[in-house]
Amino acid sequence: MDGATLTTELAARLGASYPIFGFTHSIDAVVEVTKAGGIGVWGATRQTPEEIESGLSEIRSRVGDLPFGMDLVLPSGMPDRDNRDEIEAAIPEEHREFVKGLREKYAVPNDGLPGARSRFVRSNEMASKQIEVAIDSSVDVFALGIGSPEAVIEAAKRRGKTVVSLVGAPKHAERALASGADILVAQGYDAGAHTGAIGTFSLVPQVVAVAGSTPVLAAGGVATGRHIAAAFALGAVGVWIGTAWLTTKEQHADPVTLQKLIAAGAEGTVISRADSGKTLRQLRTSWSDEWASPDAPAPLRMPYQDILVGDLLGDIERHEIEPLVHYPAGQGIGWFNAETTVAEVMAGLVSEAEATLATMSGKTVRG
Repeated sequence: MDGATLTTELAARLGASYPIFGFTHSIDAVVEVTKAGGIGVWGATRQTPEEIESGLSEIRSRVGDLPFGMDLVLPSGMPDRDNRDEIEAAIPEEHREFVKGLREKYAVPNDGLPGARSRFVRSNEMASKQIEVAIDSSVDVFALGIGSPEAVIEAAKRRGKTVVSLVGAPKHAERALASGADILVAQGYDAGAHTGAIGTFSLVPQVVAVAGSTPVLAAGGVATGRHIAAAFALGAVGVWIGTAWLTTKEQHADPVTLQKLIAAGAEGTVISRADSGKTLRQLRTSWSDEWASPDAPAPLRMPYQDILVGDLLGDIERHEIEPLVHYPAGQGIGWFNAETTVAEVMAGLVSEAEATLATMSGKTVRG
C-alpha cells in the first residue's frame, strides 16, 4: 500500500480499485459495490443451481469485465440427499409443538409456502450442484463461508477462480491454508450472520501470523473508514463488509426490516442458533427472545433447524409479523441509521480510510 491510498497490490491483482469485498444477498448491491471500485460478493447459499446460474450471468452482464464474487456455505456433516421427508421424520415432536405455539401466539398465517431455509435441504447433493454452476461460471472470486473442502478449492482454482475462505479461529485458518485457499477472511465475533467466538481485534493478528504470505481480510464490525485503517494496522490487506449494505436502497429491504435495521444500535444484535442451528448474529427481536426462553427447546443442528423453522420464517417475512421480523446483522449496524445508497457508503468508506491513513502516517504517538 502506498501512503494514504486504498489502491493496494491485492486490489490491483484482482482488477479492483479498492480491497473492499462487499458481501450481500442482493444482486443490485453486488453490482454497485463492484462499480464503485470494490468487489461485490453475492451470498448465494439459499439459491437453487438454476437461480445461481441466472444471477451470475446477470451480474456479469451488468459489471462487464470488473471483478465480482459469490459465496457458498459448505458445512461438513450435511445429509447426502436433498430429501425433506427424511429430515422431517427426524424432528422431535417437542420442537414441532414449540414452533406451532409461536405461530399461534403471534397469529402467523400459514400460506403453505416454504421460506428461504426450507425451499430445499442443505445437503451434499445440493451443494455439489451449486458448486458445479459456480465453477463453470465467469465469477472471479469464489468464497467459502463455512468449510473449506480441498477438492472444491482445487477445482475452482483449476478454472482460474480466486478462492476465499472465511475463518473464525486460527485452527480454521490452518485448515483453509492446507486446502489451498488464496485469501483468508478473519471474521470476528462482531460480524453478522454465521460467526464465531473470537473478537475481530483478537482474531485478525492471529490469522495474519498463521497466514504467512497469504493475504488476510478483516471482517466483523468493519463499518467506517477508520475501521479499514485499523484493519491495515492489524496486518490485514483488505476488508470484508456485509452489514454496511443492509440499509442501502439496493438491498431492497422490506419497510419493517429496514426500520428495525436503522433503529438498531451495536447492542441491538444477538447471536442465536434459532435460524439455522449454527451461531448466527441477527437483530434482537421476539424471535431470538422466544428461543432463548427457559421453556424453549435447544435448536437442532443444521439442516434440521432450517427445515423446522423455514416455513414459519417465510410466513413471518411475507406477512410482516413485526415482533418476529429479523435479519442477520453485525454489531456495526449502529453506524447505519438512515437509508442511503451503496455508492454513498463506498465513497464514505474510501474517503475516511484514506484521510485516517494520511493522519496516521504523519502522527507521532505519545505514551
